[in-house]
Amino acid sequence: MQRKASAVWHGDLKSGKGSVSTASGVLKDTQYSFATRFEHGSGTNPEELIAAAHAGCFAMAFSAELGNAGFTPEAIHATATVTLDKTDAGWTVTASHLDMTARIPGMDEAKFTALANGAKAGCPISRLLNAKVTLAARLEA
Repeated sequence: MQRKASAVWHGDLKSGKGSVSTASGVLKDTQYSFATRFEHGSGTNPEELIAAAHAGCFAMAFSAELGNAGFTPEAIHATATVTLDKTDAGWTVTASHLDMTARIPGMDEAKFTALANGAKAGCPISRLLNAKVTLAARLEA
């Protein structure tokens, strides 16, 4: 399976601008720039897109772990916070922190924690990132 996205950039780094699009059409000429990446401009940036991919991937991976264990979640809410740091090698994604809350009928805390950690480790985006991946998970009553 392959997925495709593209980017176009015009101009120099600081005053230039670009757009990203996905083959599915979900993103179409979505604006990004130096300001959206390193300041507070309007538009997206690569790290925000990675965070969205990681949150979505983790939520699906956790749902799969739950299904394999015989549970069906009512809701899984996942947020990923990606950290971009200046290192000796240059700007680097150094971490992605997952925050997750879930409502799962009949689930106990120990099983919840074990399945959540399995999903964190098994999520393809977690495995893609050459960064520290952490998780804070909370089971809702």
